[in-house]
Amino acid sequence: MNMANVEPFAGAKMALYIGDRLATILRDDLPGLPYAGQWDLPGGGREGGETAFACVQRECMEELGLWVTEQDLLWEHGFVADGQEKWFFVAALPAAAADEVVFGDEGQRWELMREEAFLSHPGAVGFLQERVRWWCEIRGQTKGPPLA
Repeated sequence: MNMANVEPFAGAKMALYIGDRLATILRDDLPGLPYAGQWDLPGGGREGGETAFACVQRECMEELGLWVTEQDLLWEHGFVADGQEKWFFVAALPAAAADEVVFGDEGQRWELMREEAFLSHPGAVGFLQERVRWWCEIRGQTKGPPLA
C-alpha cells in the first residue's frame, strides 16, 4: 500500500522534472512569509482530508497549471520536520510540458532550472536542496536527467 495515500501529514513538495530541468518557483518577497524571495519547488499545505499525492497534485495544478499523475512519479518519501510529517515526491514530464505551464497567482515567476543550478543556488530553499540531493544519491548519480 502506498503510504502517501494513507498517513496523516501537513504538506507535500515535488521535484518536478520537465525534460531534464526542474520546475522552480520564485516565492513572493513578503514580510513574514517563510522562505520569502527564495527559489521553491511546487507544493504546499494539506487541505481537508486529501492524501499527500492529491495535495501535491493540486498544488502543481494551482502553481503551474500542470496535472501530474501517479504514472509520472519516480519516487516518494515521507519526512518528519518541525514535528510534522511532510511528503516529498519526484516526478517527470516530457520537455514539451513546459509549453503548457500556466503560472498561478503565488510567487513572482517560474523557471526551468538545471538540477546542478538548483542544488548550488544560494537563493534556493535549503531543505528542498537537501531533498533533491538525496534523490540524486538514490538514483545513483549527482547530476544529469532523472531516471525515467
